[in-house]
Amino acid sequence: MHSHHNALGLVTASRPVQPVTLLRPHAARRAARFFVEKFPGKALYAVKANPSPDLIAILWESGITHFDTASIAEIRLVRQIAPEATLCFMHPVKPEEAIREAYFDHGVRTFSLDSLEELDKISRATNGATDLTLCVRIRVSSEHSKLSLAAKFGADPAEMKQLLIATRQVADALGICFHVGSQAMTPAAYSEAMERVRAAIVESGVTVDVVDVGGGFPSVYPGMEPPELEAYFEAIHRSFEDLPVSYSSELWCEPGRALSAEYSSLVVRVERRRGDQLYINDGAYGALFDAAHIGWRFPVVLLREPESEVRDMPFSFYGPTCDDMDHMAGPFMLPADIQPGDYIEIGMLGAYGCAMRTGFNGFGNGARVIVDDEPMASLYIEQDNESALPSNVVKL
Repeated sequence: MHSHHNALGLVTASRPVQPVTLLRPHAARRAARFFVEKFPGKALYAVKANPSPDLIAILWESGITHFDTASIAEIRLVRQIAPEATLCFMHPVKPEEAIREAYFDHGVRTFSLDSLEELDKISRATNGATDLTLCVRIRVSSEHSKLSLAAKFGADPAEMKQLLIATRQVADALGICFHVGSQAMTPAAYSEAMERVRAAIVESGVTVDVVDVGGGFPSVYPGMEPPELEAYFEAIHRSFEDLPVSYSSELWCEPGRALSAEYSSLVVRVERRRGDQLYINDGAYGALFDAAHIGWRFPVVLLREPESEVRDMPFSFYGPTCDDMDHMAGPFMLPADIQPGDYIEIGMLGAYGCAMRTGFNGFGNGARVIVDDEPMASLYIEQDNESALPSNVVKL
């Protein structure tokens, strides 16, 4: 794999025809160390955010020893890359065959569930195993998050008493888990969810061994500047300390976006300009799925030397396929003199960018290049002194 110092160096040297994914292993290591050192419990990487084997290896080497997997394919992947890792099968609705393979072939002992039917399925698939950690997922609000995860999974609080009591009879260790939604913009999301956990424990009277606050930890994007992650950790720790659980109970979390977003960005070329619309060579069926389908705005910068001195204006993007849905509304703020042949770096695509990429219309993966500059936005870099920031870091 080739390497360059930064995106501008890449385009100056090679003028790539295809989009190029820029990888920043140092950013992933920094994010992993942050969670390992500062989260007051155990951090499980949510593999769905970015299943890149290189990233998984980096996180493992940086101290992430537990992985939140959602399919048997993810379990096989992580087991191959990190044979000693602890794998947790955290999808609440799983094929019985997948549970069986996970347990007997890959040593998985932690499973989530949100129904009595799933509890029965896990018991059957593991032949009544007595060494299981079973995490019951409770439905909580996603009102504080940019993307809701409150509809598909999670037992209603009214169902939790029966489900917790039944699971306690099967589990060696009983857990309660939840997910506040993706890109939670305030620590209150976790504090309020923990109140539902408290109510469920009190009503059921069971002994809980694990409290898993799930994912939802944010990254920073234009128009979405969350508080520092330490504020989330502090709120979670305070709520956990107030729960009626024993001193030996464990606190878990499942960061995906927060561990992977800063890992990569994308360099695209402008193929055409039509007013305030730019036709670029990646899009909705590539790394920009979120920008197209949920209106996610990513930081952008024009890669030109000398830099443009023209003021920015809002643009939208069209991707390379023949589909009208291949449209990213933005707005993406770029210099008004941008033109065909120019290159743009689009940042913070380590989370869900490569995971959502397809080969539709014959547009697939381009090259991957390692760079050693900083990501375009960061929750892990001290930004008090703006003059000391690298030139590619966007002031959001």
